[in-house]
Amino acid sequence: MSQPTLPNFQRAKPFVKWVGGKRSLLPELLRRVPAQFKNYYEPFVGGGALFYTLNNKGIIDIGGGGQAFLSDVNFDLIITYQVIQRDPEPLIAKLREYAAKHNKGYYYHIRSQHQLDDRVEIAARFIYLNKTCFNGLWRVNSKGEFNVPIGSYENPAICQPEDLRACHVSLQAVEITLCDFCDIAPCTDDFVYFDPPYHTQTSSGFTKYAQDDFGEGEHKALRDLCRCLHERGVFFMLSNSDTPLVRALYADAPFRIEVMQAPRMVNRNPTGRGAINELLIRNYGKETDGE
Repeated sequence: MSQPTLPNFQRAKPFVKWVGGKRSLLPELLRRVPAQFKNYYEPFVGGGALFYTLNNKGIIDIGGGGQAFLSDVNFDLIITYQVIQRDPEPLIAKLREYAAKHNKGYYYHIRSQHQLDDRVEIAARFIYLNKTCFNGLWRVNSKGEFNVPIGSYENPAICQPEDLRACHVSLQAVEITLCDFCDIAPCTDDFVYFDPPYHTQTSSGFTKYAQDDFGEGEHKALRDLCRCLHERGVFFMLSNSDTPLVRALYADAPFRIEVMQAPRMVNRNPTGRGAINELLIRNYGKETDGE
């Protein structure tokens, strides 16, 4: 396994663009992280913006008694995390090859490769498609096949070696698992951040990041899990859209709902982009000095 030496200023950040990613909300999220916690769980890891920031700042005490557990049901995403964790150099070489060959025809050729077996090729395909598809959207059909058209980028950043190497360093000693959110097992004083596919009231909402959709039943199951975690003494923070269903699900104690302003970047109509309300839901107290 390679261990690249990084400059002091090199800090890990998400290696993919992710719909609903939390980079723009990080200052608000950091202020609301528990002042102290043992292990960190992120079962809808996506781009992992909050994890990387907490780890960069030393707030997650990995190796000092604490551990981080990242998981998701998106197979390609988790394979990519695991490849970067193990050794990013073969992945970097493959991405350089993809970048050199990139054009519209090559994009659709790579997009059609739904049955790859090699883990590095799966990871390279995932990052390549994410960096070159429409709006960085990861969407699959009922067969689990990625089906997003190519985006209109003049010079997409397909291969970013130093970013991948920084992620490699940050992911050491982290447990990365392909699993459903219901399968996590945090204990008392652990902290869980939930960033699920957002509830949507329209048919155009993007909730199908994996073969199985994330609908009303899953949102109710997530609320039930949050109740169980609270009874177990686990801290949790959850992001979701501001809809009547979400407000109703978390209307009672122990849930605390706050409204955040977040940019909406994915919309076919540019006039539909801009700041929207999101909900941040916790089972613990006031803001901290995490920022």
